[in-house]
Amino acid sequence: MKTVNFVRMTLPAKSVNEAYARVAAAALASQVDPTIEQMADIKTAVSEAVTNAIVHAYRGQEGGLVYITMRLMEDGSFIVSVRDRGCGIGDVRQAREPCFTTAPSEERSGMGFSIMEAFMDKLQVRSAPGRGTTVTMTKRLGR
Repeated sequence: MKTVNFVRMTLPAKSVNEAYARVAAAALASQVDPTIEQMADIKTAVSEAVTNAIVHAYRGQEGGLVYITMRLMEDGSFIVSVRDRGCGIGDVRQAREPCFTTAPSEERSGMGFSIMEAFMDKLQVRSAPGRGTTVTMTKRLGR
């Protein structure tokens, strides 16, 4: 499958950059005329992935980075990868369970991965403790 267009960004792991990532995803996806619902799905899923990296990967650390790669594919698919080099996830299967959170004192819902999975067609999570996490999501676009 051939890439039609792509964007790569490296952002400081700061909450103000979640909105920037969401808008960049919408701008790239808009090139293939998605439905309003598809656009909202992408923006929501990207927000969740970036927020997870900001909130969980670098807890208590300054200077963390979030690496985002977004691609539009020849078949109309939108693929986004959100990667960090933070603390990583010890048990990805457990982390993907609805309502599981490592930050209950911060009133986190533990629904980030569930939301990503519900709004995108495909979700892949790769992680290793001390090495970071990569979340890759795919959404088929078009009418």
